[in-house]
Amino acid sequence: MEKIAIIGVGYVGLVTGTCLAELGNHVTCVDLDKTKIDGLNQGKAPIYEPNLDAHIQKNLAEKRLSFSTDLGKALIAHDIVIVCVGTPMDADGSADMSDYFNVLTAIADFIKDTRPVSRKIIVNKSTVPVETGKKAELFLLENGVYLSEFSIVSNPEFLREGSAVYDFFHPDRIIIGGNDADSVKRVQSIYRSLYRSRNPIMLTSIEAAELTKYAANAFLATKISFVNEIANLCDALNIDVAQVTKGIGADNRIGRYFLHPGPGYGGACFPKDTQALAFIGKENGVDLKIVNAAIAINNHQVTIVVNKLRDLLGDLSGKHIGLLGLAFKPETDDIRNAPALALVDHLLREGCSICAYDPVAIPNTQAELGDRIGYAKDAYHAANDANALVLMTEWNQFRLLDLEKLANAVREKNFVDARNVYEVRAMHDNGFTYRGIGRHSSDGDKTVHLEDIELSYGGLSEF
Repeated sequence: MEKIAIIGVGYVGLVTGTCLAELGNHVTCVDLDKTKIDGLNQGKAPIYEPNLDAHIQKNLAEKRLSFSTDLGKALIAHDIVIVCVGTPMDADGSADMSDYFNVLTAIADFIKDTRPVSRKIIVNKSTVPVETGKKAELFLLENGVYLSEFSIVSNPEFLREGSAVYDFFHPDRIIIGGNDADSVKRVQSIYRSLYRSRNPIMLTSIEAAELTKYAANAFLATKISFVNEIANLCDALNIDVAQVTKGIGADNRIGRYFLHPGPGYGGACFPKDTQALAFIGKENGVDLKIVNAAIAINNHQVTIVVNKLRDLLGDLSGKHIGLLGLAFKPETDDIRNAPALALVDHLLREGCSICAYDPVAIPNTQAELGDRIGYAKDAYHAANDANALVLMTEWNQFRLLDLEKLANAVREKNFVDARNVYEVRAMHDNGFTYRGIGRHSSDGDKTVHLEDIELSYGGLSEF
């Protein structure tokens, strides 16, 4: 059991701190936002994440988890300090490190003002550029902290929004980068309950740990952009992309994950981290062509959805669009860089009116967009009098909609399925003209769809 201070109670900090408390550590999470901290001390999470509320409430009740605005008090009582502040994308694509270095300044001031203090192990959980560990050490030394008073460790997070609690307790790997063996062992000890269940801990240099985080996210983003390009080619060739992805995903060298075409990746990580990695490459004289191509493809992908609407409706001015889904992915209320919001921006510029529904992301969208669009109470309300429906987030609530009821609600039976949730035949049977991503389909088209083959052969999965 360790005593841990988490600095920054955003998405990563809150999930990390809560789950570390669940493992038996004593954790204090520190943030400047008093309203957020007051709510958390009452067991109210400021974000939507499955199972997070229950873990917060349990660990508050068992006195292993607390929330505070007092950094100094937390630093007195805790030697392991995990930094989880945001590193958003700057205008040039680089990571904005101002919040991170503000934290280091506060730590330096605390150490100088309260000497002698126990040695602080500063753990970078935030996604930071390569060589941040070296720069942090130099920064602290230049600000009057002695090398004997601190160490720097890198411990990047690999949590997926919507399944972050599960991911924390079932990690593919835990990466710990450091140059001080004692500090690395202390950080390793906070995960003791996990690695006893054979989850691998990988020890690396600080720089390797920093780059691994960026490289992992960039590879996954590249995989998404690649399959979106293949889907766009499938549209041109009248091929159902589901048949192609099923075939290539069966190759263990490729794997079946992240082979689902759609409107592009979004969220707080992939857009920011791909841009930051491209910037790091440029700074070091390396043109990361694949990463830059993945970014360019992703930035273009939402226009594919717009073009499908134009194909169905012609001039979009004055058309009313029903939008299903606002969050960048299901099981989260996060709308940062959400493809749905990029689509909204395109459609508003085209002169469309929009009514949107999302199970949890409407409050965040209202805070950003206000009354520029309408908000529905459910999917059928969003469909009311629409010239076309667009499904942008694959919430489970949208997978089994009553298509007959939906058809009766709309003005025109046009459906753009940007997540390929529905079978083409089911849509046609209910009178909809259907467009998916890589599944070009209209009445009388020549595309052979996966469900047609599976019906013909009595179940393709048996072969």
